[in-house]
Amino acid sequence: MGLISRIYGCFHPPTPPKSSDAIRFGVLGAADIAPLALFKPAKTHPEVIVQAISARDRKKAEEYAKTHGVLEVKDTYQEILDDPNIDAVFIPLPNGLHFEWAVRAIRAGKHVLLEKPCTSNSTEAEILFSLPELDQPDEPVLLEAFHNRFYPSWALFRSLVKPAEIERIETRSMIPWWASNKNQIHFNYNLSGGAIMAMGTYNFAALRLLFGDSPEECVSCDAKAFTDGIHDKCDYEFEATFRFPNGGIGIASSTLMGEAIIKPSWVTVYIKEAIIPNDTLSAGQTQYQERELTLQGLVHGVFWHRIDVKEINEIRTKEGAVIRKWEETSSRKAYTWKEAGGEFANLPGETYWMSYRHQLEQFTQYWVEREDSIAQMKMVDMAYEKSGLGPRPTSWFR
Repeated sequence: MGLISRIYGCFHPPTPPKSSDAIRFGVLGAADIAPLALFKPAKTHPEVIVQAISARDRKKAEEYAKTHGVLEVKDTYQEILDDPNIDAVFIPLPNGLHFEWAVRAIRAGKHVLLEKPCTSNSTEAEILFSLPELDQPDEPVLLEAFHNRFYPSWALFRSLVKPAEIERIETRSMIPWWASNKNQIHFNYNLSGGAIMAMGTYNFAALRLLFGDSPEECVSCDAKAFTDGIHDKCDYEFEATFRFPNGGIGIASSTLMGEAIIKPSWVTVYIKEAIIPNDTLSAGQTQYQERELTLQGLVHGVFWHRIDVKEINEIRTKEGAVIRKWEETSSRKAYTWKEAGGEFANLPGETYWMSYRHQLEQFTQYWVEREDSIAQMKMVDMAYEKSGLGPRPTSWFR
């Protein structure tokens, strides 16, 4: 019943009264992700109102606004940016338009919640996150919307990992074949489509954050891409291997054409073998331990997640002979910050809050360094270069 109650609460949340000084959002584009990423979370937030939306098709925007309870419809994206009553914008446009409209929004003095990936490539990311407006007094907030980074289970998982001890990390995500088709923007090269851009960014971010550093090299990137003359250079599946400064290896894979049954995303961290103090051992004997930590449900933790810890122990003689070997396992879950514990225990949140709701809560409070988003796109470029497909195209906009 806990699962059913939690999922029901995600999609039928309580709606508290709004504050008189609530942040008013404008939305650029009638994207499929907006209801999940902003509309439903905003309903539960007393200090957030979705004020206006604009889309290329006015009629579509009106129908969309009526369906989702958006108060106003604007004729153009620029009208949203010019409206003094709008404090912030959410940009869920196709990847290839992120850079232009994020720049325009920042220059208009709006706070920006920008769908991941933040731009098409690192060239755009360096320009965007170096805008002089971001260094002015009362500067606008610019946050790349990696929603899963704000979820309690992810914070708890990171707290269990020490970057210097990591030997290898493997991470996987997927979208089943029936939820994807060639007509989607994921497979439009000019709009910066591709599996690495779509789901792979989650895996790349997990590697960077767990290692606490950017990779030194993309050792390999095996990408399967369409070659039909229409969707060329758009990868639908990939596996990339990176080498990190501590000598550790990170392996990320994803597909937009996966098996019919949805499999939750995951990340597994393999810790270097270590000596474990044990006063009960005989002379010449030493206990060694290898650890594996897995976060099941990396991307959408609220539906289901679990942190599994496996400890593989061996007692050996000084000559290396194994006297005894055993495994110990344990599991934890953290749907709330209280369950995550430690330094997170007093943060606000409810069991039914999705990662998007946590993201919205922390939008103006949680600071992700600008360099983080630039480093993310450098890693994406590194993989695309190694794959032979090349980085996604840079916008004409400056």
